[in-house]
Amino acid sequence: MPRPVRVAIVGSGPAGIYAADALLKSELAAAPGVSIDLIERLPAPFGLIRYGVAPDHPRIKGIITALHQVLDKPQVRLLGNVDYPGDLSLDELHRFYDALVFATGAEADRDMDIPGIELDGSYGAADFVSWYDGHPEVPRSWPLEAEQVAVLGVGNVALDVARVLAKTADELLPTEIPPNVYQGLAANRAVEVHVFGRRGPAQAKFSPMELRELDHSPTIEVIVDPEDIDYDEASIATRRANKQADMVASTLENWAIRDVGDRPHRIHLHFFENPVEVLGADGKVVALRTERTELDGTGNTVGTGTFREWPVQAVYRAVGYRSDELAKLPFDPLSSTVPHEAGRVQENGAHLPSVYVTGWVKRGPVGLIGHTKGDANETVACLVADHGAGLLRPAAEPSEDAVVDFLRGRGVDFTTWEGWHHLDAHEKALGAAEGRERVKVVERVGMLDASRSERSAERNNLR
Repeated sequence: MPRPVRVAIVGSGPAGIYAADALLKSELAAAPGVSIDLIERLPAPFGLIRYGVAPDHPRIKGIITALHQVLDKPQVRLLGNVDYPGDLSLDELHRFYDALVFATGAEADRDMDIPGIELDGSYGAADFVSWYDGHPEVPRSWPLEAEQVAVLGVGNVALDVARVLAKTADELLPTEIPPNVYQGLAANRAVEVHVFGRRGPAQAKFSPMELRELDHSPTIEVIVDPEDIDYDEASIATRRANKQADMVASTLENWAIRDVGDRPHRIHLHFFENPVEVLGADGKVVALRTERTELDGTGNTVGTGTFREWPVQAVYRAVGYRSDELAKLPFDPLSSTVPHEAGRVQENGAHLPSVYVTGWVKRGPVGLIGHTKGDANETVACLVADHGAGLLRPAAEPSEDAVVDFLRGRGVDFTTWEGWHHLDAHEKALGAAEGRERVKVVERVGMLDASRSERSAERNNLR
């Protein structure tokens, strides 16, 4: 009787879990069957949902409920706290699995090539998001001395960064933020946050709901300059063709014509301002220089030659994420993606047998979380077709125990799906003690400790 096809999915964020779901719904699941291991670098699963979504967006975090249903399937196993390639190399993965799907996402900030971007006080938004989301691999403190802050970019990440900087720590306390983040935000001195985009309202990449949520805080005034409300023919066409773009533009128009209130913190949304230089003194950020732009009829902009300096003491670039290079796999540094054809990894014009990609490492960090489902379906369809054509590279040691024995022999302290349930219960217990839904554990050793039931129970009893 043929054995199940063994598949390793490297990365347990939405992209990886959607790939597992697609495999479970494929013809392989019926015959000869599939056996899937999600290989995760961190002790906990869910990737971007746990470490990339703002803590005051529980609606988005509710996606975890759907992801749980996939990980609950008996054909799926989580091996957390396992690093590629440190704990399992490419050759070692091939030894235990018939097919490999890399779904490692994009965690680093995209570079921005303007003078002064390297100054003290200039930060990447992804690093800040990782800090306030309690990522175990980033510092526990964050410098928040600036009273005026610039955020570069007009996407949802820019909104998240601006909102977290402008809110009070007590507003965010009911969320899952860990104690070190609350303490850091309590010392935050920001009172004005300026968000800059080089194009107009019709070209903003905000989601309508994310944008409207910006105005819900009792401590934040959201301000739009009426002079920034401008459209050319292409912008008008965009609004007519794209309901979301039209909703965003309408919201911005309404904010531009209303009276400014007296809430203590302000977020200014600036359009037609292209950041051209971060200005510094004694190595520290003191201002941002922008060039005024105007629409050229195509929805793009050109510079007007008019410049302005905005006094700020910190700059956050929210201009996109990039994926890190994966050892032993080809990589395109321009797009920060793994070269592929419909998910099949390509090297020198040929498919690397049994190696696939999905998610942001496949197509770049664009689109919403749900868009990765289409990526997963395309990639898995190729994997299934290659199996049918006899093109997969058979594993030398395909038993489920083989990789576990190997990790134990190497001394890898890996976590499991059962361990996540223990960590989940532990974090909820910490939250219940403070009247909150959850308090996130930050330290890796604490996550590993809580993933063991007996240690988790002991720690809860100590609270």
